[in-house]
Amino acid sequence: MPLADLPDSRTEPDGSAVVRLLSYNVRSLRDDREALARVVRACAPDVLCVQEAPRFFRWRKHAARLARTTGLTYVTGGATATGPMILAALRAGVVRAEDVLLPHTPGLHRRGLATAVLRFGGAAPLGVVSCHLGLDAAERYRQGELLLERVGALGAEHAVVAGDLNEPSSGRTSRRLTEHLGDARTAAPWGEEATYSAAEPRRRIDAVLTSPGVEVLGCGVPKGLPGVAERDLRAATDHLPVLAVLRVPAARGAADSARTHAG
Repeated sequence: MPLADLPDSRTEPDGSAVVRLLSYNVRSLRDDREALARVVRACAPDVLCVQEAPRFFRWRKHAARLARTTGLTYVTGGATATGPMILAALRAGVVRAEDVLLPHTPGLHRRGLATAVLRFGGAAPLGVVSCHLGLDAAERYRQGELLLERVGALGAEHAVVAGDLNEPSSGRTSRRLTEHLGDARTAAPWGEEATYSAAEPRRRIDAVLTSPGVEVLGCGVPKGLPGVAERDLRAATDHLPVLAVLRVPAARGAADSARTHAG
């Protein structure tokens, strides 16, 4: 699929919704914030799953500025989730949101999850989790198990997990996650694949994972997408973003109504 042909956000006649989701490790906004904002705006996401959002002094101010400069609104996360954060377009209705702290391993950075259930028009509720798993392999595997439990506890039939997994798709934790969730990049390759580092991308350690029932229309690094400049990708942060376009099924009542009107 040509880069420019990635579907725009929309609500379909049957009540389903096309949703653009961007996952981005922003390295605490220590790099070129204007370049970062340009990349995000060019990708036009309905949902932005952030990793390494600012966590310390005046972090809420930094989160608000990121939301403002990208044309999005703050949903949840940041310091309260030790880094993961969710922003969304006004199109998204927030059903509920919760930050979850994962068990702390002494000597290692504490990890958490930013979680929300969002609605897009007549589509079914979509559970969203932004995550950043640990560097230690054993801890990361335990976090992966807890992540799967949290997805199940969202109470949404459909879900998407997006974040920095800190390992490639061949890793033990990634394989465990994809026993239950689909790898969006594998389902519908689009754009570039490697996400790290932004200067010399050689590994795909950032991913978007979807529950059964969520259709993936395209997923990859939006390098070459109109409006996404190579210099901005290098200047914005040390990771490359992952853009996924998903089709979320209609809510049961909306789907029945659409069929009735069609008949």
